Amino acid sequence: MLRILYGKDDFTKHQALESIRKNICDPDTLAVNTCLLNGKQLSLKQLEDACNVYPSLLCPARLVIVEGLLGRFESKRKKGRRVSDSEGKSSRDMEEWLGLVGYVKRLPPTTELVLVDGELKAQNRLLSALLPLAEAKAFPAFKDEALRLWVQSRVKDSGGTITIGAMNALVALVGADLWAMSSEIDKLLAYSEGQHITEEDVNQAVSYVRETDIFTLVDAILEGRREIAQQWLQQLLQSGAGPPYILVMITRQLRLITAAKELGGDLFRPEVRAGLEQPNDISLQKALRQAKAYTKERIRAAYHKVVETDVDIKSGKYDDELGLNLLIIELGRV
Repeated sequence: MLRILYGKDDFTKHQALESIRKNICDPDTLAVNTCLLNGKQLSLKQLEDACNVYPSLLCPARLVIVEGLLGRFESKRKKGRRVSDSEGKSSRDMEEWLGLVGYVKRLPPTTELVLVDGELKAQNRLLSALLPLAEAKAFPAFKDEALRLWVQSRVKDSGGTITIGAMNALVALVGADLWAMSSEIDKLLAYSEGQHITEEDVNQAVSYVRETDIFTLVDAILEGRREIAQQWLQQLLQSGAGPPYILVMITRQLRLITAAKELGGDLFRPEVRAGLEQPNDISLQKALRQAKAYTKERIRAAYHKVVETDVDIKSGKYDDELGLNLLIIELGRV
């Protein structure tokens, strides 16, 4: 049987693969009847050879997992551009791999063939050719309400409860990376000691992870290390942090640095913290460090640039990601 698991959501995709494993036979026996192949460097003949091996008597099926085969044939060529030698080779590879359609029809009944891939376009020729012959499931990244429901379900399945405010804060901080989200939920369940997970719990136990990246980004920006800043920006975006969130956090950090410049150690007083959205101790300590490293004029100029970028994005002059990249360039000149 051929199965295809693809999409951005690696966590749920991994769970689906584990479910397939459990339904074949016990883990120890299946281990010696499993073949994992790198689809990016695989030939059709090598795949056929792996699939034609029969399982041991103790296991009803052989599991062959191929990672990255379909993604190998994602179209990267732009309209009107000449075909390069590498693209010509890719086209020849495609013709070879379309032969997989014929092989799947004679796949040994004792072989479970699973193709595992990331996000794929609907125009992927190999995917389109194989879909009628496969049990396929797409795993897109969770977004907005679907992500919140996933968090709520995960907490409940683990024996806990979470407030709406905490759930929203957790989604904003961690984003759509379910591996990271699952890990943070486990930490929060331990942190809350079986009680409701509150927004305060999230702010204390989780926020420092994403904020640490923001501190590093702000450092790189103010030090004029544009390439490093852009790398951190892309890392934040890829981890699921939305551009509006990143802009808000940069603004918040610059406000904290400004307050640290003016107040010094008084920043830790309860009444001062209350006026700064109750930042945790780690946030305040880093703000104090950054306040010593940069002049007040530099920080204020950077803050005004951030405000201008916010206006430009909201007015539609730039889209979110372009606005952030231009902001990094502008701040490097402050």
